[in-house]
Amino acid sequence: MQAAGRLPIKVDAVNADLLTLSAHKMHGPKGIGALFIRRGVPFAPLIHGHQERHRRGGTENVPAIVGFGAAAARAAATVAEAGGMAILRDRLERGVLAAWPGSRVNGEGAVRLSNTSNIRFADPQGRPLDAEELLMRLDRAGIAVSMGSACASGGNEPSHVLTAMGLSPAEAAASLRFSLSRCTTAEEVESVLNEFPALYARMAA
Repeated sequence: MQAAGRLPIKVDAVNADLLTLSAHKMHGPKGIGALFIRRGVPFAPLIHGHQERHRRGGTENVPAIVGFGAAAARAAATVAEAGGMAILRDRLERGVLAAWPGSRVNGEGAVRLSNTSNIRFADPQGRPLDAEELLMRLDRAGIAVSMGSACASGGNEPSHVLTAMGLSPAEAAASLRFSLSRCTTAEEVESVLNEFPALYARMAA
């Protein structure tokens, strides 16, 4: 679940039967997560063993569990900061759209997470841009973005999420994902925006 640390999570309020959380999504250690299973929901383990009432096998990674707990406690105490992330995200989006004619925010106007922005780009003729070149130019400028989810990195297929939203494969391939966190500053957002006028001029030449 991407909402952890950004939105209040109440399993009863959303009537969740199963819910997974990853520590690294809230600044905790990688490789550790949590699984909520509502009482009575059938569950078949993938790794058999005697731990957790025969639900898993293997010795627990205690340092990672402790780190996850610390990260979760801090996230719960600072979830209100998501409003600040949304302000920075909106500033980023306005700046990119102003600097890059024909760009659009995917999902604009919908209820979205405060820390993530997905923007599609067009060439000077208004056609969907191959965002891979823009991604590489941003990378050379020290700006980390993605053409898809981290789970699908290295894949060549357009995002199934974007195509399910109604984008064409070309529009999905023209899209980049920008991620912010509670550590992101206004100065960092402005430094990203400062790169875009020159990037557009070079790619439009």
